[in-house]
Amino acid sequence: FGGLLQERDKRAKWHGIPTLLQRLYESSHPNSDLSHAHSFLKVLSSQLSMEAMSFVTEDRKTAQESTFPNTYTFDLFGGVNLLVELLMRPTLTMQKKKANMNDDLVKDCLSVLYNCCICTEGVTKSLAARDDFVLFLFTLMTNKKTFLQTATLIEDILGVKKEMIQLEGIPNLSGLVQSFDQQQLANFCRILSVTISEPDVGNDDKHTLLAKNAQQKSNASPSRAEVNQVTLLNIPGFIERLCKLATRKVSEATGANFLQELEDWYTWLDNALVLDALMQMATEEAEQSSTESSDESSLATSPLRHRLPQSMKIVHEIMYKVEVLYVLCVLLMGRQRNQVHKMLAEFRLIPGLNNLFDKLIWRKYTASNHVVHGQNENCDCSPEISFKIQFLRLLQSFSDHHENKYLLLNSQELNELSAISMKANIPEVEALVNTDRSLVCDGKKGLLTRLLTVMKREPPDSSFRFWQARAVESFLRGATSYADQMFLLKRGLLEHILFCIIDSGCTSRDVLQSYFDLLGELMKFNIDAFKRFNKYVNTPEKFQTFLTQINSSLVDSNMLVRCIVLSLDRFESQTEDVKVVEVLSECCLLSYMARVENRLAFLFRLINIINVQTLTQENVSCLNTSLVILMLARRKAKLPFYLNALREKEYAEKYPGCLLNNFHNLLRFWQRHYLNKDKDSTCLENSSCIPFSYWKETVSVLLGSDRTSLCAIASYIDEPYMDLDRDLLED
Repeated sequence: FGGLLQERDKRAKWHGIPTLLQRLYESSHPNSDLSHAHSFLKVLSSQLSMEAMSFVTEDRKTAQESTFPNTYTFDLFGGVNLLVELLMRPTLTMQKKKANMNDDLVKDCLSVLYNCCICTEGVTKSLAARDDFVLFLFTLMTNKKTFLQTATLIEDILGVKKEMIQLEGIPNLSGLVQSFDQQQLANFCRILSVTISEPDVGNDDKHTLLAKNAQQKSNASPSRAEVNQVTLLNIPGFIERLCKLATRKVSEATGANFLQELEDWYTWLDNALVLDALMQMATEEAEQSSTESSDESSLATSPLRHRLPQSMKIVHEIMYKVEVLYVLCVLLMGRQRNQVHKMLAEFRLIPGLNNLFDKLIWRKYTASNHVVHGQNENCDCSPEISFKIQFLRLLQSFSDHHENKYLLLNSQELNELSAISMKANIPEVEALVNTDRSLVCDGKKGLLTRLLTVMKREPPDSSFRFWQARAVESFLRGATSYADQMFLLKRGLLEHILFCIIDSGCTSRDVLQSYFDLLGELMKFNIDAFKRFNKYVNTPEKFQTFLTQINSSLVDSNMLVRCIVLSLDRFESQTEDVKVVEVLSECCLLSYMARVENRLAFLFRLINIINVQTLTQENVSCLNTSLVILMLARRKAKLPFYLNALREKEYAEKYPGCLLNNFHNLLRFWQRHYLNKDKDSTCLENSSCIPFSYWKETVSVLLGSDRTSLCAIASYIDEPYMDLDRDLLED
């Protein structure tokens, strides 16, 4: 048989793999000492790793097309199954004397399996299908020597696994996590991220609400990801250690294992990006130190080659922090949000990040500042960029509708908020009074103020602007706080936003949308903000540019339109206030919105750009904004006037029934969507200061079936054109 095999081997270019495998098999029977087996495995390993290396360094696409005969042959002749059996053997034998697998042998087995996974996707999938093996791999992580190989393999396998794994199925998970040092814990977070994120929520805004509602009905019980989140939160000390990791300084990271881990690190990272980033940082630091003295002057004087490890350390630390912040961010957005919030406050995550801000998070020399990329967090960019985005996303979810947001300030800044309230004769916000001063930021500036500083320096189309604006906006969201707005207005935020929208030539839709939203939150009900607006937008040309930007995409700017309409309505009722009267008469923006034909023009377009089939989380705000315009009209008994205008518009466009039928369908959808018991209506209330009961009432009045009612849409659609697509909504 041997001779036959060798003969066939030459012709098929099997490179002796089947023969080697046969020897490996013979030398690894349960009672052998495995040292011979190990020597055969080493030979195999070197053949396979050469191939994997070429796969990783070649461009992926061409690599997929080229063939990988060695790993393929290895799998074809049962190599993968043999190694799985070998690794798992100690757990299966009932013998008193456990077969002794030494660490190097385990390492080599894992490394061969990993190389097969890299080159042959089928291998990864077949391993992922074996739950027993996947759970077994976790137990191998207790061994420091094989930790990285195991982690890398698990990460690859979980990436293709169809069913999300249940963390509670891992034997003694608590003990496992507690046995990790900080470095291992950070790497473990990489694996965890797959197990706690809902599959495919990245593109949440784009899914239609019809589809999402249908999906929510079908799965009311907590998802696997949610169950996994709870499992993690129940591990003693887990969150505390993540906070320590997220906030430790680079100098605190242990230097001893550093070089040894760097070697492992190359197997751990599939791309050359990291090395490029390191080299670039090193050269930049060198240039930097020749022109100015760097923060750490000792660093600046040493020649480049001595300094590379410092850069390495920084990037290394940044990569850890990206993983940790990602996990914290997911937990902050999950069902256990309040519990997580309490823990993050208690373990001083925010003050800790504040202390890292200048030295690490937004260091002076980061080349990546000028990279433009979309909102996709999974984009393949340098660790520096991912770190900044992850940091901003964490700030956004931390302060969004939560009273812990005041932890982003320091004591002086909190006092400043109190002083603003006192001066304006407004009671302090309860959340501010309840803020535990021992947990807030320390230092000259709080985290929010530092964020504003770097935001103003960002180049116009930089995608960081999108995330920065989102983070600041979430600080303002919820019930409008005059003091919060004034705090930011005093720091020139309004002028910065207007510069970005009007003068900077910014064209990125993402950035513009986030700046419109932020501007809306900043100006809402705030007469000082409108006064400042008028001071900045001081020529008809500037105002025209501003309007053009707003009109270029109402999906992006409608929250701002809503804010202006709401503010105008409130100011018109405060005519006893001299300042308000003055601004009302002078402000170009308020005068523009006060003209009913302009409000109607917005209303037509808002109703026209959406229909029930195309509603998403992102554009449903257009429907709510059109409702706000009509609710305010209803308060002033002007609803019939607006509905009639919609009807006239249809006839003018020679398309009777089109707008009104569409609006009728949208409102019926609105009822089913927002009157659902799980729906949170407080957001609509908080942002508009209109009680939810008035929203509901207005919608049912508009949907009234009595065709003599002047406030029912039906009265304005002629019989032949009534509700052409009634059946679209029927279940």
